[in-house]
Amino acid sequence: MRIRSARTLPVAVAVAATVTGSLSWAPTASAQSTDPSPSASTSSTPRNATVPETGGVAILKKDPADDLLAGASFTLFDSAGKEAANGKTDAQGKLAFTDLAPGVYRLKEISSGSTLHDTVDDQDVVVTPGTDTPLTIVDPFKAASVLLKAKDDKTGKLLAGSTVNIGSGDKTILTLTTGADGTASGKLPINSRTGSDFWVKQVKAPAGYDLYKPSKAFKAKPGDPVTVTVTNAKTATSPPPTEKPTDKPTEKPSDKPSPDKPGKDEAAPAPSASGTPTSDETTSSTAAPAPTGSLAHTGADATPWLIGGAGVLIAAGGGALFAARRRRTDSSTDDGSTAS
Repeated sequence: MRIRSARTLPVAVAVAATVTGSLSWAPTASAQSTDPSPSASTSSTPRNATVPETGGVAILKKDPADDLLAGASFTLFDSAGKEAANGKTDAQGKLAFTDLAPGVYRLKEISSGSTLHDTVDDQDVVVTPGTDTPLTIVDPFKAASVLLKAKDDKTGKLLAGSTVNIGSGDKTILTLTTGADGTASGKLPINSRTGSDFWVKQVKAPAGYDLYKPSKAFKAKPGDPVTVTVTNAKTATSPPPTEKPTDKPTEKPSDKPSPDKPGKDEAAPAPSASGTPTSDETTSSTAAPAPTGSLAHTGADATPWLIGGAGVLIAAGGGALFAARRRRTDSSTDDGSTAS
């Protein structure tokens, strides 16, 4: 009997549940819901935990010599061009911008805070949540201003067209050519607080001048003006000829007789057989020699001969006239005696 009742009891319970419509598995379901699920516990987040929603920028300012720079002023602009933050570096060259919304910003250096240093160009900075973006900025030394002059070594006149190379070590940094005013200017980079060493060498001389071959050395400091002068000497030239040479003879040979050379149609006087000089030779030998360096004969020496010849002609003409008159007188006398 006991075994039977133990067996029939569950059947009675099942039948009762079927009749009444109640769930016999309810107690079991409620028990399972009280146990925590492993997956649910790992994916849940505590309500008091906060997610960072902002970031920042950490700036370190120095120069090419690794010296930290204080007093450099910066301004940060957001993507809309609106100012988001500003400030200056401290004695350690540091500046931090915090509590920035994530995004892309534009960083502008307003001032280097030093008379020896120049500012850098604007740059973009990306801000991420929960992080301070590190940024190292190196300010260059201010460039030196160089003024080139080319001069005449004698008069000091400024010369155009002088081309020079300016460099440091074995590197050419700058090439300058003087203009119409004889000058040219440019900028030289400096890498030290105490200045940098440079050289200048002329590679083209002004027109009409010799090249200045030596190389000159000079020093320039940050932000300082420096003047470099090269001098040139005029190119030595021979004076141009007054007349252009030609292949034709300047004077044609003359056919006129000369005292030393007789003409073509005039034979030279032959010496006499007796060895006595002829009249022409006697005349020429007795004539006084002309002084050296005297002017050319103008005909004044022949004046006595001309006067003498004229006198002979006049005398001959007078004699002929007298003879003609006499003939006329004799003729008229003869005629008169005949008529009587």
